[in-house]
Amino acid sequence: MGSGATHRRLALVLAVLTTAGLLVAAAPGTAQAAAHCPGRKMRTLPFSTGSVVVHKRGGYLCAVTLAKKPGTQRKMSVSIRARGGRPVVDEGRYKRHAGPVTVHAGRRCIWVKGRVAGGSVSSGWILC
Repeated sequence: MGSGATHRRLALVLAVLTTAGLLVAAAPGTAQAAAHCPGRKMRTLPFSTGSVVVHKRGGYLCAVTLAKKPGTQRKMSVSIRARGGRPVVDEGRYKRHAGPVTVHAGRRCIWVKGRVAGGSVSSGWILC
């Protein structure tokens, strides 16, 4: 392969990596959730005042509730429950996020709930 082809391939790789970096920077909620929960993002559950993001790593699932407009302290909560188990809950007055909370689900379904001030979401059984 000639030097021109190598330079073109390198330029293409750099362009893809740069674009991927810009996409992560443009979605701060997703980057913020990734900083709290390890693993691969499985689901985002949006609602009027925020969103709940669920990540999976091995048999563990992690959830965090993110405020749509962070900064003012208000009541927030997040809970995650594997079918047949008890929910793991974090609730209180926070500025940016509630959680993370982690549960070992293996291959079981999970139920996720999140609340920021007056808005909330409840997933029903998902990821079965």
